[in-house]
Amino acid sequence: MTKYATPKGQKEIRISLEKFKKEFNEENAVLIDIRMPFEKKVWNLPFAIDIPANELENRLNELPKDKLIVTACPENSRAAFAAAFLKEKGYNAKFLEEGLLELMKAFKGGKAKELKVD
Repeated sequence: MTKYATPKGQKEIRISLEKFKKEFNEENAVLIDIRMPFEKKVWNLPFAIDIPANELENRLNELPKDKLIVTACPENSRAAFAAAFLKEKGYNAKFLEEGLLELMKAFKGGKAKELKVD
């Protein structure tokens, strides 16, 4: 995990909001919300897979092997470590560079239509 957790290695596992939106809308990526349960009580993301960071290791079987896995937290500190962990476990994983706060800002109001969710 050290390889991807260092600043140099993190370049390899970052994904921008725009690239994520494209991959998600084309059904090539899933979003993993790694926030803790108490954080999710404030606002929920029904289009994300809900796996807190501390449960990730025990819930790997819930992750698709055939899609890009994008980890996200409010900013990106925990998400970077989660993506590095998943990468080491053999998953195609990246972290949302801008974090969940920017994701929500980008899709407020009418902009929400840009992200295809059921």
